[in-house]
Amino acid sequence: MASGLQGFLWTMLLLFCAMQELGAWAMHTSVEGPGLGQQEDPALLASGRVKRGWVWNQFFVVEEYTGTEPLYVGKIHSDSDEGDGSIKYTISGEGAGTIFLIDEITGDIHATERLDREQKTFYTLRAQARDRQTDQLLEPESEFIIKVQDINDSEPRFLEGPYIGSVAELSPIGVIRTAVADLDRETQDRYEVVIRATDMAGQLGGLSGSTTVTIVVTDVNDNPPRFPQKMYQFSVVETAPVGTAIGRVKAEDSDIGENTDMTYQVKDEEGVEMFKVTTDGNTQEAVITVQKPLDYESKKVHTVVLEALNKFVDPRFLDLGTFRDQTIVRVSVLDVDEPPEFRPPSNLMEVQEDAHIGSIVGVVTALDPDTANRPVRYAIDRSTDAERIFDIDANTGAIVTGKVLDRETAGWHNITVLAMEADNHSQVSRASLRIRILDVNDNPPELATPYEAAVCEDAKPGQLIQTISVVDRDEPQSGHRFYFTLAPEATNNHHFSLLDIKDNTAAVHTQRVGFNRQEQDVYLLPILVVDRGPPALSSTGTLTIRICGCDSSGAIQSCNSTAYVVSATLSPGALIALLVCILILVVLILLILTLKRHHKSHLTSEDDEDMRDNVIKYNDEGGGEQDTEAYDMSALRSLYDFSEIKGGDGGGIAGEGGLSGNPASELHSLPQWVQSPDLDFSVFRDYICRKVEQADEDQSVPPYDSFQTYAFEGSDSPVPSLSSINTWSSSSEQDFSYLGGWGPRFRQLAALYAGRRGEEDADAS
Repeated sequence: MASGLQGFLWTMLLLFCAMQELGAWAMHTSVEGPGLGQQEDPALLASGRVKRGWVWNQFFVVEEYTGTEPLYVGKIHSDSDEGDGSIKYTISGEGAGTIFLIDEITGDIHATERLDREQKTFYTLRAQARDRQTDQLLEPESEFIIKVQDINDSEPRFLEGPYIGSVAELSPIGVIRTAVADLDRETQDRYEVVIRATDMAGQLGGLSGSTTVTIVVTDVNDNPPRFPQKMYQFSVVETAPVGTAIGRVKAEDSDIGENTDMTYQVKDEEGVEMFKVTTDGNTQEAVITVQKPLDYESKKVHTVVLEALNKFVDPRFLDLGTFRDQTIVRVSVLDVDEPPEFRPPSNLMEVQEDAHIGSIVGVVTALDPDTANRPVRYAIDRSTDAERIFDIDANTGAIVTGKVLDRETAGWHNITVLAMEADNHSQVSRASLRIRILDVNDNPPELATPYEAAVCEDAKPGQLIQTISVVDRDEPQSGHRFYFTLAPEATNNHHFSLLDIKDNTAAVHTQRVGFNRQEQDVYLLPILVVDRGPPALSSTGTLTIRICGCDSSGAIQSCNSTAYVVSATLSPGALIALLVCILILVVLILLILTLKRHHKSHLTSEDDEDMRDNVIKYNDEGGGEQDTEAYDMSALRSLYDFSEIKGGDGGGIAGEGGLSGNPASELHSLPQWVQSPDLDFSVFRDYICRKVEQADEDQSVPPYDSFQTYAFEGSDSPVPSLSSINTWSSSSEQDFSYLGGWGPRFRQLAALYAGRRGEEDADAS
């Protein structure tokens, strides 16, 4: 069919071209003058020449030409052309020379390229006719148009495909008509429809285009939840704490999205009391948890009715049935080895504070819930009864007193009692027990304070001196009631009277007219206080009454003991000031002692300093006597008298300041050291070796220790040694006792030479 259609199109194209050629020929033979819309040349009209003009018709070219030869478009011709080839035809404009070519002699125009009307519908060109010899323009340049004729070469297209639409299941008739009345998304959730569009009203030779439309069937809540099983079984140990998850169940729903959201609830009363069900928002599962402690011995199996229902129900589909479902959940309680349980759970006991050691306070009872006849052992957690005030019988659970009780010291005791299986002490239960110590009357009443009162010398009879109250450490259940009276030793008292006010207080009044503090300035009034008991206990307290001098208004001026009391009693501020002064004095004494000890230790260290440790080598030469910065020369000059010099040659050297002229002065020359082969240097050698060994063993000192030998100067030296160390000469007549006056630094040297001098004297004698 495609080849036939193509042949038909080519036939129509050739017929059209033939008709166009005939039309051009007719116009060439019949038209003269300016009948083709060309402008007349004024120069030609003025000269009387015959009117000339272009001869052509409007040109048309068919698009999508697929032949091998250039497509003939048309012919331009001038009426001045006599066919001798003297006129040259040229074109310019859109596509000239590339798409369209012209025969310069005949004026035939051909299209050399395939045209597409959908891209460009016409081309505007300009034609010229020139003399071939002179290249002069014979005709005015004229514009013409080549139109591209359309053929059916483009099929219809769907610009926005593919298309996706949606329709709810069970929807009524709409724009897209359904072939069935009850679309079910659960059966098929999408359909693909191919739509074809054909041009030319579907006639032969028309082109067509197609697209695919995807129709998605959206979900509605038309399916209720359904449990896959009618019964579920779970198990849980009886010791599971509240909130423990037992298991999960899920009702299935064929819908999707929020139409599958559901809630779960327990329908039976027993299940509501023992268990709780919640919905997992991510998985839509029912989570069953323990809501009340379980007991295997009480009930081994629990049956729970669980119901699932949709959270969002579409009222349009209520006629399809109820959107809920039920199932049965059986929960089996597993038995475990449980510790004993205390029965009854009362945690309060009472005991009298005067109970003897070993008295029974109470009995606790615990039973093993697994086996009622299994023996139980009892103990007290000693961390709650570190003083071991109570003991417990391990077999019976009887709690007894272990020490004497005192309610006034501790009125309550909180202890923890342990109950454990006899054959498995790891199964332990605990019970807190409060023991209340009941009061007995074992403390006599006492005066609240050591009362002291003052009374004027001119006091009148019946005058109130003091109101007395008492305290009692006991707490009787019926309350306190105290009785006051004067002690038997005060029965002969005629100065004061005691009145019991009946509200646990008493008042002391004067009983005579006036007092004389010169005769007696202090009265001691013994008062007997008795409680109600039982048994009734009593104590005697003393009221001190001082006789004082008063002014006319009754204000106390002075008492005999006032000065003593004031001197013996200091105010808190005065006491603090006194303590601060004492503390400062102690600190000063300690500071003085520390400074003295430090100064003494410093002197001792200087005295004990070994001069051999202070031999230091200097590589620079001293400045001599002119150098007064390193040391004081006057200290050395004061030790010697330079007026006389004893030498081996008997010569003399004048001293400074005319000292050589004093014959009474004694010359103390520096000792000369002459090496002798029989000298013993073992002392110095041992000392130096010991120092070297200490330096080698000390790991903390830097590795640049130096060792210098000062005991040897070498032989054949023209200059005698100036060192006084180890100087020994049997012919020396010098007295080195003056070295002791050089200070502590030369004490070692003085002792050395003084010792040598003593040995020489002993040998000489």
